[in-house]
Amino acid sequence: MASTIPDPLPGPHDTACAPADAPPAPESATPETTAPDRTAPERTTPETTAPERTALESTAPETTAPDRAAPRIEAHGIDHIPDAERRGRPRELFSVWAAANVNYLSLLAGGVLVLMGLTLAQALAVIVAGNLFWLLTGVLAVSGPASGTPSEVITRAIYGIRGNRVNNAVVGWAISVCYFALNLAAAASAATALTARAGIPAGDGVTAAVVIVIAALTLAISVYGHAAIVKLYLPITLALALAFAVVAVSVLGRADLSYRPAEPLHGTALWATLAAGLALVAAGPLSYTTSADFSRYLPRTTPKRAIVGWTALGGFLPSVVVCSLGALAATAVDMSDPQAGLEGLLPAWFVPVFLLALVLGTIAINALTAYSAGLALQAVGLRIRRSYSVLVDGAAAVSLTLYALLVSDLLDTVSNVLQLTVVLLGPSMAVYATDILLRRNRYDGPALTDESRGGPFWYTAGVNPAGALALTAGVTAAALCVDTAYTGPVAAALGGVDLSLPAGITVAAGCYALLTRNFGRGGR
Repeated sequence: MASTIPDPLPGPHDTACAPADAPPAPESATPETTAPDRTAPERTTPETTAPERTALESTAPETTAPDRAAPRIEAHGIDHIPDAERRGRPRELFSVWAAANVNYLSLLAGGVLVLMGLTLAQALAVIVAGNLFWLLTGVLAVSGPASGTPSEVITRAIYGIRGNRVNNAVVGWAISVCYFALNLAAAASAATALTARAGIPAGDGVTAAVVIVIAALTLAISVYGHAAIVKLYLPITLALALAFAVVAVSVLGRADLSYRPAEPLHGTALWATLAAGLALVAAGPLSYTTSADFSRYLPRTTPKRAIVGWTALGGFLPSVVVCSLGALAATAVDMSDPQAGLEGLLPAWFVPVFLLALVLGTIAINALTAYSAGLALQAVGLRIRRSYSVLVDGAAAVSLTLYALLVSDLLDTVSNVLQLTVVLLGPSMAVYATDILLRRNRYDGPALTDESRGGPFWYTAGVNPAGALALTAGVTAAALCVDTAYTGPVAAALGGVDLSLPAGITVAAGCYALLTRNFGRGGR
């Protein structure tokens, strides 16, 4: 794959003199008055592509750009990234996704599979199959360099300007905040155990303080943005790989490689558990319908195979390894209390290091989540800067986290939320991937930023019927087949077998492909 990677432009991308992350233009405005550059793709200089910059930023001296010693907050938000500002290599995507997937939630998911009654071999097969959905995440990432815009803007081509605001409010923001909260809750459990070892008694006040501190560290990365993520995630990946190598040695030394539960599952019960486990694991890669957010700074000419490969590999490898470690640990200790169980497998001296690694991994994954959620808020129409929108995400996630830790049961919450989100995320990702294939990944970034009535992606009253109907059909099909927090009629008829994942993806993709023939795809 390395041979397909082109020579990079000099140095990593720098955002010091990039256009400000100005909010989108109001619907009633015409392209001429709010975004004249967005109807003229050939003009690619920063001066012509972002006239909405603040006076301070638009007059910043160009000579400040080469100075990369001091970190700078990313200026771009949901606006188009001009070709002149594209930098980087696709292999940078590997560490971005790898660091984000060495985390506590993956350990929990692997352990839950064994707790559900699967043998070790069955659990490992489900882990590999569920993580194959990282290929879809990689496919979505190719639209970033093609358009120079984040996923939250690209999906205007699918749902229309107004329809996409609803899509971003639910799929982009609400789901992201839920995942932020789940990961934060898991990390807070590890951090609280670490403070207890330091002699600080556990309590609600300590838990709340730990949650706030971890959230603050996470949001600092998200606020600084894309360049900070690219620079920090390679050393984070290396540190986490070293820590989990020690975990792997300890777990493999105690795991029962021939593990089978006392009462193995058979027939319908087995198929129902396998389907539920697949949805649980696949929820991870399916949650990243925003992978173009992290590839959009790459040059337009970057090979698509390299983008797909490095993104998918960065998510797949660590997810499989960490989930498998959770499943292997469950054959030796009780993973219904995963923290205590895992600590029993590790050398005493390494336990604090392990707990710190869990917290670091969660910070990495949640920084990506908060970054995308901030872009989603802008795409919804909230007129605030990207850096401020990230703080709104953090406040909402902290509130949900405190509920999960102080009121709800963490394992039940994680399992139910992850499986339920597949009902929405599977169809959403399927429609997005289908649009990329139908358009052959040809997206006009400046045109996508045109929100005016009568613009190329206004469709009918701001909604693309093809996208809206296809997503609705896919979600409906998945909801009828689900068996998690509730049992849908199809799942009930099948004895509890949950087919929400394949049903939602197939119906959504098929409907979108058929409906676009009648309603068109918009754009130029």
